Amino acid sequence: MGGTVVIKWGGGLITHKDKLCTVNDSVIEELAAACEKSSKKLVIVHGAGSFGHMKAKQFRLAEGRVAGIDQDKAVQDVRNDMLELNRVVVSSLESRGLDVKSFPPHKWAKGTGPTFSGTLPIHDGITVVYGDVVNDDVNEFGILSGDDLMLRYATEISDVERAIFAIGNVDGILRVPPSKAGPEDLIEVWNPEMEFEGEHAVEIDVTGGIGLKAARGAMIASKGIDVVLVNGEISQRVIDAIEGLPVVGTRIVSGNC
Repeated sequence: MGGTVVIKWGGGLITHKDKLCTVNDSVIEELAAACEKSSKKLVIVHGAGSFGHMKAKQFRLAEGRVAGIDQDKAVQDVRNDMLELNRVVVSSLESRGLDVKSFPPHKWAKGTGPTFSGTLPIHDGITVVYGDVVNDDVNEFGILSGDDLMLRYATEISDVERAIFAIGNVDGILRVPPSKAGPEDLIEVWNPEMEFEGEHAVEIDVTGGIGLKAARGAMIASKGIDVVLVNGEISQRVIDAIEGLPVVGTRIVSGNC
């Protein structure tokens, strides 16, 4: 087996983001099949999509404790919903005979953003973690983004070869919003000094969309680790990205982060 690859399964990729708690079964199965073919040790970070963002947005969970809003049930509901999505992800991998262990962040992490605390758990087989509602010393609770988990895993565990963001519907970072873009708008190599226009579903997303992925990707790249964004709906691209082969997508390089 080669080195370690840290890969994000985007929430908008593995769920139907406009339908509460609805998985995209076919995509999850294709991603699991790609992992089965991998020669690398894998850390999988998956997003929340419709299992987390809608309810988190409604009850303002990313802000922590907000006076006048009954948030306690929402915190538990989102955690339970994420456990259910995680169960689907893990089952898809295990059904292919893969050795998988999941570590729900609300059980080991505290705080939000890239400086969250907690020892990163790692499994000898495939490690799975995900964006979650975690405890916070200042705000009581908050949303720990999968993109921040990507940053920490990619830069703090040993033998990481590359970090991959598998996203839905698009081939990588585009110069203009996806609804206006053509093939010529794909940015093949991006650094933080380059501007782009992303679409952020502010009515749903609570963790920053493509902009946060780009920012965290640049921070990872600054540590000398290859970073690539690929269309996760095209499984061969995911396989090629894991193996370090040339692939259609966006390679992120370090710059003025």
